[in-house]
Amino acid sequence: MNINPNNIDLIISAVQEAQYPDTGLSEVALSGRSNVGKSSFINSMIGRKNMARTSQQPGKTQTLNFFNIDDQLIFVDVPGYGYAKVSKSQREKFGKMIEEYLTKRESLKLVIQLVDLRHNPTEDDVLMYNYLKHFDIPTLVICTKEDKIAKGKIQKHIKNIKEKLDLDPDDTIISYSSIQNTKQQQIWDLIANYL
Repeated sequence: MNINPNNIDLIISAVQEAQYPDTGLSEVALSGRSNVGKSSFINSMIGRKNMARTSQQPGKTQTLNFFNIDDQLIFVDVPGYGYAKVSKSQREKFGKMIEEYLTKRESLKLVIQLVDLRHNPTEDDVLMYNYLKHFDIPTLVICTKEDKIAKGKIQKHIKNIKEKLDLDPDDTIISYSSIQNTKQQQIWDLIANYL
């Protein structure tokens, strides 16, 4: 899959089903805890620095952000989970919004669950992965921040994440660095298998 970085647009930031765009394109949702690097991943994959807004402060994404990727697919950046400073009512609101999207959206073909390669998956990571499996939603696990781990230890960290998530043998897990971009084409090829 080849992407023209000059043909990427944020279509809409939605909070309810009535606002979802009707593009006819397959959608790939990006899920992960707050500050795992979802926006950096999007920017890295599309070759643009500031298309998806990044922040050092967790919890910045509060809507479902639909990005048209070169008229080939839609990336949907969903709010991060597990951020303690968001009120309980706000967390419930996010939860309902995300659940509605994940369980009802027919054009959703894949969820990329991002986990931080440096750490064990959180309880929320495990819950999200199990949720996706419960609803038979195709899932690709991408371990972010690969550049923060010594090359000789990456496979050990991946093995640990596989075990903690109890990764389904049919699911793929891959490490990635949004800074180094070395596996960008490999990830596009994996995504293309689901479209």
